[in-house]
Amino acid sequence: MAQAAAVAKPPEPPRRRRTSATPRRLPYLLIGPAVLLMLGFIAYPVVSVFYYSLQNYNPTKPWRNGFAGFDNFVRAFTEDALFWDTLVFSAKWVVVEVGLQLLLGLALALIVNQTFAGRGLGRALVFSPWAVSGVLTSVIWVLLYNSQTGITRYLADVGIGSYGTSWLSDTSTVFSAAVLAELWRGVPFFAILILADLQSASKDLYEAAEVDGAGRLQQFWHITLPHLKDAIVLSTLLRGVWEFNNVDLLYTLTGGGPAGATTTLPLYIAKTSIDARNFGYASALTTVAFVILLFCSIVYLRLSKFGGEDK
Repeated sequence: MAQAAAVAKPPEPPRRRRTSATPRRLPYLLIGPAVLLMLGFIAYPVVSVFYYSLQNYNPTKPWRNGFAGFDNFVRAFTEDALFWDTLVFSAKWVVVEVGLQLLLGLALALIVNQTFAGRGLGRALVFSPWAVSGVLTSVIWVLLYNSQTGITRYLADVGIGSYGTSWLSDTSTVFSAAVLAELWRGVPFFAILILADLQSASKDLYEAAEVDGAGRLQQFWHITLPHLKDAIVLSTLLRGVWEFNNVDLLYTLTGGGPAGATTTLPLYIAKTSIDARNFGYASALTTVAFVILLFCSIVYLRLSKFGGEDK
């Protein structure tokens, strides 16, 4: 009995799935909370400072509050001599501190990068000041500089100086004393970053240099320094910004004195806002400091060719 051959049906094409928009939006949904937090904790305070810089705002004198335009900026550049004095001192403080911290940090990094007995302990001792908080560092150096129980008393015992001498109250020694205290805290920062970059240096380059007869100084100048360039540029930039904004150590050690000899611009801003309650003028000074740091950072990165290849 003949059966009719069944006609084979061609297979149905697979249905095209609809692409959901959710996977495309998922990355933005995941980073959304972080963006909102950044807007809340960073963008809003910055915008608020710019807004109040154009206002006369002093809670103790509400009858004078109101829109001031650029009067606060005009006052800073044309009438306020303390602004220029603190700006000059801030520049001096940053150049001296960052320069000395870089040199000492580079030297320590090169030392602890060598192989010797007790290297782990040596590294721990070098890096330990960086683990101490800024306030505790200030307290330590206040005690060290105390005229009754500190360094000056023991120096006087051996015939150096006189009893009752305070380095922090003398205009001829206060800057050096503050620099020394900040060096103790800042040098490990450079040592850590530079040592981390030294660990990635190729040993083959040094071996080839030795074969060619290059000495230690030539190796350092032609191999080590070029390799450390980006680390040095980044660390000096970050530390320069931090030292410019340094308030805690100078405020605790000297309070900006004696006679305003150690008052940086951020410390002057803090006193203007907290002590004088002149938040409008303090916001204008903060805006000026922000523009100065931004301009100097851009120029420094351009001149140093950070991240670029040396020709």
